[in-house]
Amino acid sequence: MSVVPPTPAQLQDVATQCGLSLTDEDITSFRGLIAQSLEGYRYVDGIPDELPAVKYARTPGYQPPPEENLRNAWYRKTSVKGASSGKLKGKTVALKDNIMLAGVPMMNGSATLEGFIPDIDATIVSRMLDEGAEIAGKVHCECFCTSGGSHTGALGPVHNPYKMGYSAGGSSSGSGVVVALGEVDMAIGGDQGGSIRMPSSFCGIYGMKPTWGLVPYTGIMPNELTLDHTGPMTATVADNALLLEVIAGDDGYDPRIKAPKVEDYTKALGQTVSGLRIGVLKEGFEHPGAEAAVNRAVHEAAKRFKDLGASVEAVSVPMHNQGALIWTPIGTEGATQTMMFGDGYGTSRSDLFSLSLMDFHRGWRRKANFLSEQAKLFLLLGTYINNTYGPRFYGKAVNVSRRLTAAYESALKTYDLLLLPTTPMKATELPPLNVSREDYITRATEMFTNTAPFNITHHPAMSLPCGMVDGLPVGMMLVGRHFEETTIYRAAHAFEQSGDWKKM
Repeated sequence: MSVVPPTPAQLQDVATQCGLSLTDEDITSFRGLIAQSLEGYRYVDGIPDELPAVKYARTPGYQPPPEENLRNAWYRKTSVKGASSGKLKGKTVALKDNIMLAGVPMMNGSATLEGFIPDIDATIVSRMLDEGAEIAGKVHCECFCTSGGSHTGALGPVHNPYKMGYSAGGSSSGSGVVVALGEVDMAIGGDQGGSIRMPSSFCGIYGMKPTWGLVPYTGIMPNELTLDHTGPMTATVADNALLLEVIAGDDGYDPRIKAPKVEDYTKALGQTVSGLRIGVLKEGFEHPGAEAAVNRAVHEAAKRFKDLGASVEAVSVPMHNQGALIWTPIGTEGATQTMMFGDGYGTSRSDLFSLSLMDFHRGWRRKANFLSEQAKLFLLLGTYINNTYGPRFYGKAVNVSRRLTAAYESALKTYDLLLLPTTPMKATELPPLNVSREDYITRATEMFTNTAPFNITHHPAMSLPCGMVDGLPVGMMLVGRHFEETTIYRAAHAFEQSGDWKKM
């Protein structure tokens, strides 16, 4: 990409944008100085990029026809076979379509990115393949991962595995569906406000949002650096713990990584919960729109832990009810400035930058009308706030989030785990095509009040199915101390083994 000096008119426009008043003489002087400074840009442009090698053979795959994709969960089907042995040998894995799989198309739920083909594998993809997994393809997610419903993807809504016409949750909608239907053994989701846990709740599977900084996000299209999480979505707790063992740990690229040491999470399987202290979070049952039947199912699940030998008590963290409000400036402005105006990455971080994604995604500015209504709302609000007030509210929300973290930490000094509904309601009906914008966005955001707080506090949180209401799953969330995923797996596995969740 040739870098050329600005014309006098271009430089005058830039000066105006920067609030500078330049004379013609100033313009001539600065153009000369800029021309000298571009030598570094030309050097960088001319040398080879530094990218990890792609190891395993693959084909672009194909977009399955409707009769092969009844719930519209799949974007591309393919088969990328990994090593001949390893922890995941014999396991098939689906990837949320914000995860790069070299040579296989990716659109991250947005028409503006359709046609992009990554040239690298995400770190977690390489790790799974090195351990013998087979990547079965890419599954739909919501438009740039900005929705908790499953109706905002560019290629149509994703339907619940238990009831057509109902939401599968988002934004990892396809991941939840293909695991619930048994079409793959495992899937990977992404989570900025609950996007692993919400579809896991709606689809009746196990979804773990690990501690921030445990699993590398390298090679996954970012939303917001401080909120980005990726993790396993599976039909069993054992598979979930196994997959986290494979994908966790420092990769030398991701600046988010805070815990290079990975635990043997599968060692938690089969342990009793005797002696565990579980706090049932009072505020998690009090959100507007909470369904009484969902609350009852989760309370009954809490009693089951007591029957299994755990100590179960009510606990109050009043600030939990404001967690989603604190999340809003971070999630909105962070995604607007990083994912959108930052061409997917932004600056000021040491990372592995996918230039091919950045160059392709830059074209969203010419296609913004094709974004989902929810993505448009993020873009409009984030841009307005930044233009008018700058990033001060983002900064203050990050500061205040430490108070929220401390509130949970205080409770977690007494309790090993916090327990609450993953989503205040079961899966809702998909909105019709002619729905108002207001109702469309309500269906995309109403379910994230319990999940979003733990994205900004970075605690590990897992959704596990704990019952059925009106033929649809109910999800219960367990939240642990930072980097204590093992405790969550210990409790989740004991609960799973205690009975068939569909009959609870």
